[in-house]
Amino acid sequence: MNQDKMYLVNKLFNDKTIRTVWDKDEEKYYVSVTDVVGAVSESKDGRKYWNKLKQRLKEEGNESVTNCHQLKLKSSDGKYYATDVVDIEGMFRLIESVPSKNAEPIKQWLAKLGSERIDEVFDPSIATQRSIDLYRAKGFDEKWITERIKGIQTRKELTDLWNKGGIKESNEYAILTNEIYKSWSDMTAQEYKEYKGLRKESLRDNMTRMEELLSDLGEEATKELTRKFNPQGLDQNKTIARMGGHTAKVARKDIESKLGEKVITSDNNFNYKYLKDESEN
Repeated sequence: MNQDKMYLVNKLFNDKTIRTVWDKDEEKYYVSVTDVVGAVSESKDGRKYWNKLKQRLKEEGNESVTNCHQLKLKSSDGKYYATDVVDIEGMFRLIESVPSKNAEPIKQWLAKLGSERIDEVFDPSIATQRSIDLYRAKGFDEKWITERIKGIQTRKELTDLWNKGGIKESNEYAILTNEIYKSWSDMTAQEYKEYKGLRKESLRDNMTRMEELLSDLGEEATKELTRKFNPQGLDQNKTIARMGGHTAKVARKDIESKLGEKVITSDNNFNYKYLKDESEN
């Protein structure tokens, strides 16, 4: 796994080893509960501490336990064993349950994050500025950041139109987005991310300028077609999304025929490369 991906988690635990595994189907990371508990508790045996804590949490009906399941993780002996894991949200909820001074810095950090999100409710510009600062920290230039923020707003205009057309569930928005991507790139958004070697990273943040323009064209065309034909329900909106994406595909094919090369690339902006774990299929 690329070390940058779990940089924040590792720093939270003072660079102690926290075993992680990527669930491809759910598109999320899971972390070893015993590693987390061992890092934040004062126990020398994280496994025994977790067994006792798990029993107490079960008796209290704590969701940190009910949301915990098992995956095979590599142990110090090089073998893979079924290990209790939680996702990142579950990890923080679990930390809240550990009565240890070692957990206090993380709890304070979480409290600070909560306070910042409340501030953003009163002043949304804070969230926008935070996004700009994060993009700057990642090395993007000012022109790219300006275009990216505009793109986010354009995307919101499209999803608002879908909402008016009866699209309410998150999976429906994902389906329509995939229809656009499949039509112009011959890949779903997830397949496109995998082609670029990405996991949680934003696909749009890792496109070339040409890929961005084609993606924008697909969404803009879909937006205008949606306004004109006012599709209702998922099936009608899927038809329009395919039409919009096809517009970008025509442009892509024309550009590729003139360039004599493909414009869709497996490159990403920061040379991310994940090493496939032996336990992965």
